[in-house]
Amino acid sequence: MAEELVLTFPRQLLDEIGAFQGLCTDIGAYVPRILEAKNTRYVPRSLAEDDPSLKQIIPYVLVRRGDTLLHYVRGKGSGEKRLVAKGSIGIGGHINHRDEDLFGAGTDYYELAVQRELHEELLIDADLTTRVVALINDDSTPVGQVHFGVVHVCELGGEHVSRGEPCITELRFLTLDQLAERRDAMETWSQLALDFVLANPAAAGLGAPRP
Repeated sequence: MAEELVLTFPRQLLDEIGAFQGLCTDIGAYVPRILEAKNTRYVPRSLAEDDPSLKQIIPYVLVRRGDTLLHYVRGKGSGEKRLVAKGSIGIGGHINHRDEDLFGAGTDYYELAVQRELHEELLIDADLTTRVVALINDDSTPVGQVHFGVVHVCELGGEHVSRGEPCITELRFLTLDQLAERRDAMETWSQLALDFVLANPAAAGLGAPRP
């Protein structure tokens, strides 16, 4: 079986635009450039995971229903073994090539990849619309050093949702208060995203900030 190829951009580009630690909301400064065809390339995942000169582009989608967000726990079958048993509010993963779109790049290609990833990880009876609300760069961990998160929000109405992959366990919608209680058991990116939502709930279409 051919090795998985993942979409990356050079870490040097992040430094040129302006490296940051944690979460950033200046989407326009980063997203168009990191998705530009001349700045992206597919790399075998086994190499990218150990090469901090590359950043793997990861869509990270927060799924909202009313005043709740979807939460799950990463099971043993997770592709990222370093995150097993961690709680998460982000659906998504690596952008992989397909034979028919190996040379795909740019914003339109990225949006198609996000939709494909969502429908692989979740079984949802609807087409989904997402919007980018933030970016995550966390160089404090080995996982974070080689990944770059694009945080989206997706709103659901009454559509039924279930897991599409066995590595997603304990899937359910939780309130912000319930999520705050689980924060310490979450992966770092979810902690950053949750802190952002708690301080800026309107960004995710939720209610007033918590006191």
